[in-house]
Amino acid sequence: MRPPADAGVEVSTLAAPDAFTTPGRSTGLPPTLWRGTSLKTAGTVLPLLATKPLSPAAAALARRVLATGAPGPTGVGEDAALTAARASALMAQGDPKGAAAILSRAPGIDRNPDLAHAAAESALLAGDDARACAVSDSLSAGRDEIYWLRLRAYCQAVAGHPDQAQLTFELAQTQQRDVVYGRLMGVKIAGSGNPGAASLRNGLDYALSRSLGLDLAAAKASPAVAAALAATEPEEPTFDATAASPDVAVLVDALTKGQPVDDALISALLATAGATDPKVRARGQAAALLAFALSGPLTLETRGQIAALTLPEGKAPVGRDLALDSATAQKLMGESALLALWTSAEAGPAGPAMGDRVRIVRALHAAGLETDARDFALEGLLALK
Repeated sequence: MRPPADAGVEVSTLAAPDAFTTPGRSTGLPPTLWRGTSLKTAGTVLPLLATKPLSPAAAALARRVLATGAPGPTGVGEDAALTAARASALMAQGDPKGAAAILSRAPGIDRNPDLAHAAAESALLAGDDARACAVSDSLSAGRDEIYWLRLRAYCQAVAGHPDQAQLTFELAQTQQRDVVYGRLMGVKIAGSGNPGAASLRNGLDYALSRSLGLDLAAAKASPAVAAALAATEPEEPTFDATAASPDVAVLVDALTKGQPVDDALISALLATAGATDPKVRARGQAAALLAFALSGPLTLETRGQIAALTLPEGKAPVGRDLALDSATAQKLMGESALLALWTSAEAGPAGPAMGDRVRIVRALHAAGLETDARDFALEGLLALK
């Protein structure tokens, strides 16, 4: 039976693939993750995440949002540099499998040195030297940069061309001397000698150390190499609740058990915040504010008490604080995550200052990133002295 003449067929246009569309793994985050996110912010933060160490809570947040396959910020397109930064950040924060999945579908690896670098490191971390060397051989731009000289020397050595490897190695060391690479590569080319201890700073160090039969367990590994050695899915951060100060144990207990943070809990912490002992008072104030950041609407009395607390501002600049406040008000998931990670990257592995942490917890909670909000709060609570 023919359909009526005026019956139409609804056609929807799929969004073109972009730098964020390909998933690294399943994360449970929605396809609207990056809606309303500033492309400029993404372009600033992702390279930081590829080079800066983060606290456990921040690293988990970075892995979650960057592994999510979702249409990127408006205007991103197939940005090779941003794809490379996304994959490199995932590797740096301990998810090399997620990075490899993204790179497996990334176009233009032979034309973009940043993308090729990420692909080569991903292959080396996976133990696929042949793939890494193929990436190096096919690259048509930036071949004389230091990374490619070092990798080419390694590839020439494993291919059984020691004379070529020696020339390339000397050129690389002349351009930018690296003592660790020098001792490992020197022995690799010579085929004998004492290479010293293994090095696990990056994929190339790992490949060299592995090929020389060195004791990898004795070396300190970067997060990317450690994750490659573990060969498992990224783990969520764990926190030892028994290490918490008794002053803040009531909030730690609620967070670890997944219980809601209510007005009664905040009131209990506010009582601690009024203690005469300066250290107890400081811990109580920090805990009360973290609880406030995770709570719903407060009573007028509790809100007045919160306003009277004297915890100092954090270290993030005012502009970023205002941007985070705006993202919080609009419940922008991706934007809130990136701004939180920006401040976290600048803070380092110890995590953000408490004033910044409270803002981050509030923003992540409002955006629906509840697991991450609680992780940031627990991490801060357990660090209180």
